[in-house]
Amino acid sequence: MSDREQIEVRIDKDAGETWKVQRRSIIPLARGLSVSEKVSFRMIPGSKRGTMRRKSLIVKLGAIGDVASLIPAVWKLHQSGSEIDWLCGKVVAPLLSCYTWIRPITVNDGVLFGGRSVEKIAEILRVWRKLMGASYALCAILQYDRRYKALVVPVHARKTILLSRQDRAFRLVSERHHTAEFARILLEEPDGYREENLAPVSPDLLPDNPLPGYGKIRIALAPGGARNLLNDDAQRRWPVQSYVELAGLLINKGYEVVLTGGPGDVWAEAHFAGLGVVNCIGHWKIPQTIAFYRSCDCMVSHDSGPMHLAGISGCNLIALFGPTAPSKALPRRDGIVSLWGGEHLPCRPCYDGNTFADCKWNGCLISITPQRVAAQIESMIRLPKAEWQVINV
Repeated sequence: MSDREQIEVRIDKDAGETWKVQRRSIIPLARGLSVSEKVSFRMIPGSKRGTMRRKSLIVKLGAIGDVASLIPAVWKLHQSGSEIDWLCGKVVAPLLSCYTWIRPITVNDGVLFGGRSVEKIAEILRVWRKLMGASYALCAILQYDRRYKALVVPVHARKTILLSRQDRAFRLVSERHHTAEFARILLEEPDGYREENLAPVSPDLLPDNPLPGYGKIRIALAPGGARNLLNDDAQRRWPVQSYVELAGLLINKGYEVVLTGGPGDVWAEAHFAGLGVVNCIGHWKIPQTIAFYRSCDCMVSHDSGPMHLAGISGCNLIALFGPTAPSKALPRRDGIVSLWGGEHLPCRPCYDGNTFADCKWNGCLISITPQRVAAQIESMIRLPKAEWQVINV
């Protein structure tokens, strides 16, 4: 391969949504477009065909929880002696930047999932420029959709793995914890009896706490979340009025209550008007949020991105589950308790990995009362951190 290689990309009018293979290049043909352009790629300095350090490329785009669940498995891979590059979306890149042993390679997932066809192709070409000439011992595409292979066309890998719904060896077994399943697949561990639970990996590169404390017991709440580029999973959320009632109970005890969440969660602010909470929704990026959670005596969230960030931070965490099962997603370390609502409901859990039941009541989460959560907070902040557990309510 020369230091500079020309790859011609042609998109034919009236072509269907298919794949075109030319040499080792795979590109999606956009419907109804007629474009022809030449794109130049420069080899990564020092990277030559046939020479390879032990490096691994992880391809995992998705929501914060998806990526956070994978980090402990990738940490095990790194501990085995592998450098880690991670092809990730813009939303989760700040999370991965909190780890000095991960090199994030960012994809504009907003364009890939929601852009026009010509924008999607331009984004793929931009990723190719970053990867051209890169060599890896392992390329792990931890997605089920085979179209993600298009992102790594320029990569030279001794071994490539891809999730598969047909092959159990490369399928996330439904009711198992996702972190353990990622480790099994990524490290090719036997699919048998295992005792080890992989705990969240503490970041080694965080900013200072953006909200220093002043002596009060500090409780963080995350009433939003459960939303990403593709889905708004409202059924995962504990009712906002339950959060409001909980905040009132905690303030009456003299505790500091801080609202947290991303810019998309500002809708929740108005519900807490006049309560005396500290509203920090949308104020911080992911690294600052993790640094803040480290200062908290306890954090309360439903199954969402903030839950995973709190799990990473090391603070006491109460995670509220209902239509999803904590067996799959609950971070597993000391100081974490899941209250799983709807113990006697035959419809729980209703999430099948893709969709929820058409439930208008969300009775499983409603059955978790603010008083029950407040009691759990009292127990956790007064006692040493205990082993993680799931409590049916």
